[in-house]
Amino acid sequence: MFAPPVQDLIDELAKLPGIGRKTAQRLAFHLLKIDAAAAKKLANSIVVMKDTVRFCPKCFNFSADNLCEYCSDPRRDDTIVCVVEEAPDIVSVEKTGEFRGRYHVLGGAISPIDGIGPDDLHLQELLGRISTDGVREVIVATNPNVEGEATAMYLARLLVPVGVKVTRIASGLPVGGDLEYADEVTLGRALQGRRELGV
Repeated sequence: MFAPPVQDLIDELAKLPGIGRKTAQRLAFHLLKIDAAAAKKLANSIVVMKDTVRFCPKCFNFSADNLCEYCSDPRRDDTIVCVVEEAPDIVSVEKTGEFRGRYHVLGGAISPIDGIGPDDLHLQELLGRISTDGVREVIVATNPNVEGEATAMYLARLLVPVGVKVTRIASGLPVGGDLEYADEVTLGRALQGRRELGV
């Protein structure tokens, strides 16, 4: 359909998550229009990222250094670990400004239908951190879906017997949301996670 180099680029862009054929075409055509220096800068950024960024050996976040910025920060609390599914989830938690502990990235969630079991996640490494770092509480911040809930329950069964307090992030109605449009599960969780208001 298009010249082979353009078609190859479209095919590669279409493999990216969230990028369909039409979006891949628009991106390819945009890259054709920009000057060569900008295209080379983009290509170089990708190469440098692939050559220098790796997983933190302690928490499995992305890092360009030996340890990620959260594991190497001495001001963070070693006794509380927030467990997330993927490294980008850390950014969401950090934006709240409410958490000053450490992180642990599982690398996914338990999903038998997708062939992902507990052995496919970084659970053994988490257990190792609990025994060596003096972790007292694990906050489970997996996604509020079937896979995230299954992973949270599995973590609780794994960690409570070793004497670790396991908590789950609350879920419920978003700020600015309307009760009228809330589904039953979300509204039910909002009711379960209710808190007392001070007068």
